[in-house]
Amino acid sequence: MTVVHLPLALIASTLWIGFVSAISFMEAWLKFKAPGVTIPLGPGIGRLVFNALNKIEWVLATLIICNLILAKEQFINPIKSGHGVFYLIPVFILLFQTVWLLPQLDARAQMHLNRQTVPPSKMHFVYVGLEIVKVVFLATFILNLFKNITT
Repeated sequence: MTVVHLPLALIASTLWIGFVSAISFMEAWLKFKAPGVTIPLGPGIGRLVFNALNKIEWVLATLIICNLILAKEQFINPIKSGHGVFYLIPVFILLFQTVWLLPQLDARAQMHLNRQTVPPSKMHFVYVGLEIVKVVFLATFILNLFKNITT
């Protein structure tokens, strides 16, 4: 019989990668190719979508930590297992995005909506770079979860 030791963590982390990949790597730039989506309209859509994504990411991150804690799993302790860092880095990235980066990008989107001049910025590149790091670490976390499946 196959035993998945941390099923909720496995499902939530897989969903987390799926959401980030679909929104950050596809929807974010693809919406501007849709007919009728203008520069002022696109950031308004992005604001809604990325704020919703942020909330979903926190739910998934919370489900993972709950599963790890309830399972009394040493997996989360980066010192003892070495695997916990693959979960903790995405959480720290998410925290940085929530507290600083998303509010900055949100303010820029509001400027677009107000039809103000928006100065050039590299914040979107920072966001995308952090999303890539997040996905790589989550993928490694998932691979480590798969290694703990017993048959």
